[in-house]
Amino acid sequence: MTKVDRRIRKSQEAIKMAVIHLMMEKEFDQITIQDISDRADVSRRTIYLHYMDKFDLLDQLIKEHIDDLRRICNSTDDDADYKDMGLVWFQYFEKHSMFFSALLASKGSPFFREQFLMFFIEELEKGNGMSEEGNPELTEGMNVDIQFLGSAIVGVVEWWFKQGEPLAPSFMAQRVGVLLERNLEV
Repeated sequence: MTKVDRRIRKSQEAIKMAVIHLMMEKEFDQITIQDISDRADVSRRTIYLHYMDKFDLLDQLIKEHIDDLRRICNSTDDDADYKDMGLVWFQYFEKHSMFFSALLASKGSPFFREQFLMFFIEELEKGNGMSEEGNPELTEGMNVDIQFLGSAIVGVVEWWFKQGEPLAPSFMAQRVGVLLERNLEV
């Protein structure tokens, strides 16, 4: 793995934080590269050195967070239950609340919501041993359940951010975990 120069890392972090802050203030479509450049205190050229355009920047930012969530989920114990996984999720959301608030609670991105939903669906499928080789009758019914529950999780996370994170991550994990366990019993 190549080591990224500290100045490059600092510039990229400033650019990412700038776009997140700007998304808290206005619609993504209204944000310009010049806005990002001004907020990050870097030149437009610096932004274009790292990203093709603002959409590439947003795509990379979303991918980074979804990949981090996957990595964290994959590193948890195989015997972790839904409450344990929920705690991992909500602690990550809290740690990166500005990003998730910008994309879910304020002027969010439909592309992010779709990626976020796909993440939860994949995690629920993995947690329920769903595969193409599995029982097709069970898989069809479980597929409906997983689509429903994945959408429910995204909705609950959106609500949590829109309300200003009124409940602790541990409480949220407990409630979401109970609901998942209750609804995914086979």
